[in-house]
Order: sequence, then structure tokens, then C-alpha cells
Amino acid sequence: MRRNRLYPVTHGLLALIKPTACYTSIQFLFCYKTNTSTSPNEKQTAQKSLERDNFASISTMIKGREEDAKFCRRKRKRAWRGRRVCCVVPEHGVLSCTTFNILAPIYKRLDHENTRESDYRAYWLSRNQRILDQLLADCSSIICLQEVWLGNEELVNLYEKRLGDANYDIFKLARTNNRGDGLLAAVSKGNFKVINYKELLFNDFGDRVAQLLHVESIIPFSQTGNGDENIQQEILIVNTHLLFPHDRTFCIVRLKQVYKILQYIEAYQKENKLGPMPIILSGDWNGSKRGQVYQFLRSQGFVSSYDQAHHYTDNDADCHKWVSHRNHRGNICGVDFIWLLNPSMQKKTLKTSWNQAVLAIIKNLLRAASLSEYNAFELLKADNSCDYITYSSFCQAMYQLNLLHPNGLESEEIDELWAHADLDRNGVLDFQEFMTSIWNTEWRNQFEKTCEEETILEQEHLSNNEVVYGFTVKDAVLFPPEVETGIWPDNYNLSDHAPLTVTFSPVKIFT
Repeated sequence: MRRNRLYPVTHGLLALIKPTACYTSIQFLFCYKTNTSTSPNEKQTAQKSLERDNFASISTMIKGREEDAKFCRRKRKRAWRGRRVCCVVPEHGVLSCTTFNILAPIYKRLDHENTRESDYRAYWLSRNQRILDQLLADCSSIICLQEVWLGNEELVNLYEKRLGDANYDIFKLARTNNRGDGLLAAVSKGNFKVINYKELLFNDFGDRVAQLLHVESIIPFSQTGNGDENIQQEILIVNTHLLFPHDRTFCIVRLKQVYKILQYIEAYQKENKLGPMPIILSGDWNGSKRGQVYQFLRSQGFVSSYDQAHHYTDNDADCHKWVSHRNHRGNICGVDFIWLLNPSMQKKTLKTSWNQAVLAIIKNLLRAASLSEYNAFELLKADNSCDYITYSSFCQAMYQLNLLHPNGLESEEIDELWAHADLDRNGVLDFQEFMTSIWNTEWRNQFEKTCEEETILEQEHLSNNEVVYGFTVKDAVLFPPEVETGIWPDNYNLSDHAPLTVTFSPVKIFT
């Protein structure tokens, strides 16, 4: 096992230049391109220049392998000291899950804006081999990947071969409209049996998708030493990648994508008459702890596994203690989450959470326009001379706020939103209703407690009802270690995202 983990160092150069059927000579590593109209002397000069540059790039890639190996050694050293464990061999009853946006080569920029890694086979092949090295070293029960280059057969075969050889069941889902990338979920056959697999296509302008896996534990939880009867625990797991928020108006699209996921889960549970079971949502959510998607999921009883493991709260003070992504604009933020919902967690109805989330987006858009509460009320009134907001003026304001585009709010959703805001059900919103329903709506007051407190609440909620199993978060680790302190290291080059690995332990819950 130790030999395999040291592979990036001991075999770094060999893995980079080892001959294969596709590498008939070392010059294939150079990946140079020539212009047929160029003179022979110019060709020779350009070729030598490109060879020097590419030898330098090869040295950089080898150095990257060495740096990654240093990170791995540091992680293992921490584990041997008895601190947080990252590379773990799954124990009986323990679920480990890794989420990782591996940055598709068609999106990875090289030196210039128009130069992509996908044009250079040696580059993307080496990087993805190193990604697989780390994934296999971590030994997670469930692996959820985003931005997998599913449009490239060689790369797909690479992941299928290496994960398949490691005894994983593999499920792939491409984004719609031939975007080139997509999702890949891998389930360890030694830990879980896949009962069902479903695909969710959002069919929006972001062409986003989601995977739903219904799995059952191979090893009964009773074998973990609690002496109960054998229970093969079932779990619902989602892998997704939400739309990037190019501006504030995209928030409604991302929120709607999550709403569709939760609606689909509810429908699946009802259709298959499923009992209470844990739900895990994994992926790249393209939004931080301060966004509406985070607050929406919190209002539904989900907890961020990483924040629970590190006892972070939903307060602003804890919003930037860790990062997991450096985007194409150079900004760093925490956007990769593994969410956990246990059967015992009390939650609002999905429709109530949705309406409150949309009203919060409206409030943020109004405040972003530097409007006072009185000016915002006047905007929603539109041309109405009376001192209240009508349904028609409310719809007109939604259009002005750019929430009524084809992938935004639908007429039925606006009707439900209006009914939710109209507290006295008289068909209009006066200033007091506007202040209560929209302007002063605060989510964080509703769930501003630490994840540790929520776990305690679960234990206090026990009664003499049906016993089911849920999970507690045993550990959660981001890689490389610097991102756990809010720093993005310049020498990290596996992706523009950090992989997140969480381990869960089973716990009895009374529903």
C-alpha cells in the first residue's frame, strides 16, 4: 500500500514518458503544431523553440507530481500522529465519500486564454493519472466527480479501467447539448450494492444534470459491535454540478436546480414507498456559505459535513475559514460540499423553503440596487397610486429584476410566492407585509446553531418510535491542507478545485 502511495515520486518520470501504443517515440510529448506554409528553416527554428518550451513544461509536470506526493506524505504523517485521517481504509459500517471537480481539459487554460489543455495529450493524461492516484489512495466508498471529460474516449476508458480494477461500479452522465463534460459516480462494490440509479436533466441554459444513486450497505450495521439485529442500511446519494453564478440574476437558476433535485428525491421516495433513510448531496455547488443555495439546504435540515466536523457555524465569521476553489477570475471561495440529511431532522415543507429563498433573492437584488426600504416598496408598487402592492405590479417588478426569463420563475411559482407573501390573504401587500415578508426576511436566525448542537438535538429527539440508522460526521478533510486555512497554494495543480473527503459513522435514530 505504501508503495502505491509513493507512486507520484518513485515513478513520476517513468509514468510521464513510458512508451505505450500511442507513444511510439518521445517526440509525441512535445505536441507541437507546424504551419504547412512556413519555410523549412522557420519550421526547424520554431520546432526547436517549442521543444525547449515543452521540455520545460515536462519538468514542471514532474515537479507537480513531486509536490503532490509531498502533500500526500504530509497527510499520512498527520494520520500516523493520530490527528485527522485523510487516506483511510473503510471500516465496517463506515461510509466515506469524496467529491472532486477535476477540471475538464477542455476548460483548463494554459499560458494563453485560447490555449486549452485538451490540445495537449501529455498534459491532460498526466494530470488525470495523478488525480486517479490520489482517489485510489483515499479509498472512498463513494466517489463523486464533476467536469469529467466524457467527450474523450481515451480519458473515459482510463477512469473506467482504473476504477473498475479497484472494484468500483461506475456511472456516467454527460451534460446535455454535447457540452463535452459531465458527472461520474463510483461506488465501492465491497461496501455498497446499487439498488437503483436515476438521471436528472435540468434542461436549462446551463445544461446541468444530476445523478441519484440508491445504495444499500453490504455489511450489516449490526456487525459494527452494537449487538442489534442485522440492518442493511439504505442511502440516497446525489452527485451534481450547479451553474456558475455569472451575475446575481443567475442565483434563481441555481436555486431552482437544487429545488428540482429535492423535488425529485421526494417523488422517488414516494414512488418507491421508501422508509426514512439518510440523504447525501455531493458536488460542486458553485456558491458559498453566504448564498441562497446554502441557506435553502440548511432550512431543509441538511448540514454541511465539513463544517460539522470542524464545528463551524453559519455565522459570517466562519464563512471564509476554508476554501475549495480558485475560479477563472482568480477568486478563492468554498463551493464544494457534501451535505447530510438524517431521518430525524425536522424540516419545513419544501415549498415553504423555496418561497422564502426566492423572497430572500428579491430582497438581495433590491438592496444591491442601493434602494432603501421605502424606495424598494415604491418599485414594487410600480405605477399604482394606492399605498400597497398589487399582484400585477409585483409581476412587473419581477420582470424588472430579471427573474422572469425562460429559466427563471414560472407563473405557477409566482402565484405561490404571492400567496406566501400576502400574510392577511386580502390580495394586496401593504408596507408592513412588505417589510415582514420581503425586506426583513432573515434565514440565519432560523438555523443559527452549530452543527454539533444539531447532533445533540437529534439525540434528544429520541422516542419509542421506529429505530433507523443515520450518520454522524466522523472526519472531513480538504486537500491540499492549505485550503483548510483559507489559502490557495500556487504549487497545487491537480485542478482548480480541492477534493473533499468525508467519513461518516452509523448512529441509531428514532423517527
